[in-house]
Amino acid sequence: MTVSFVCRTASALPPERLFDLARSIEAHMDSQKAADERAVGGVTSGLIGEGQYVTWQARHFGVPLKMTSRITALDFPNSSTDEQVRGPFKTFRHVHEFESTATGSIMTDRVEFRAPFGILGRLVEDLVLRRYLQRLIVDRGRFLSSMSS
Repeated sequence: MTVSFVCRTASALPPERLFDLARSIEAHMDSQKAADERAVGGVTSGLIGEGQYVTWQARHFGVPLKMTSRITALDFPNSSTDEQVRGPFKTFRHVHEFESTATGSIMTDRVEFRAPFGILGRLVEDLVLRRYLQRLIVDRGRFLSSMSS
């Protein structure tokens, strides 16, 4: 069974700007400074596009991790999807959706993941990973939303 959650971020930014910030390598690294997250392979700067990949190196829970994700779908400025192709999860899929509002936009993040290690992994998913990843996604959304247009 896959774990999933949805986070919504309201922003004063137009959807096109928020969309580009969500696929900006530099904005991602800035939003994840606490984990010392860096792009070390694939697209390492600028805007990542459909079919491209990035390898992230970071430290989460005090553990150094590497994760390679590929942009598997991109429909500017409506949605994009990235999926882990190599890394710590059994599966990881992140869909970003953007809609215009009277005051800016709403970014909806839909995350689905599965931890490795069978029963032990499912226990970690429920006790730790879901909350940790939700907080990370919420904080990242707020960070992106606060960037100037």
